[in-house]
Amino acid sequence: MTADGALARVIRSSAGRTAPGEVCELCAAPVPEEHRHLYDTVEAEVRCACGPCSVLFTDSGAGGGHFRLVPRRRVRLPRIDTAALGVPVGLVFFVPRADGTVTAQGPSPAGAMRWEVDAAAWRRLADRFPQLATVEPEVEALLVNTVQEFDHHWIVPIDDCFRMVAMVRREWRGLSGGGRVWPAVQRFFAELTERS
Repeated sequence: MTADGALARVIRSSAGRTAPGEVCELCAAPVPEEHRHLYDTVEAEVRCACGPCSVLFTDSGAGGGHFRLVPRRRVRLPRIDTAALGVPVGLVFFVPRADGTVTAQGPSPAGAMRWEVDAAAWRRLADRFPQLATVEPEVEALLVNTVQEFDHHWIVPIDDCFRMVAMVRREWRGLSGGGRVWPAVQRFFAELTERS
């Protein structure tokens, strides 16, 4: 049987089945609830990955080398004055890029708002807070929450940031967010503390 024939047979045999839970977005194998993610640097998206694909697509250069394994570390930091970065919101994450640029993104009812951050200002901040120099480009972020008298500063995996954006978008009501979004944000940061 040819490779094309084998692939067609697999597609036909799985067409009528729906796998419970999530599947690997590279090979369609089922993944457990706790699974790894890959960051697709071309599409700027996080993809669910099974164990073999998380190794194959990051270590061997398969997939054109544009997949990066998302780390799992979560580190609570002391308060960092991010005012010099020029971002006008209190719930935001800063992502350094491989090319030296830095973006800031904040959740909104329409998804993530995005700003370019002065890379020199980021470097000056990293000089004052050396832990920022350890943030892995593309796949980790400095996550800041200073809304409603909170003071959270974290280095987190990028998938946590995307999860927060989706949660805010899902819970937001009206012009100010309504009564559900801010308790949900509080729960999100409480979970970060538990998972760190």
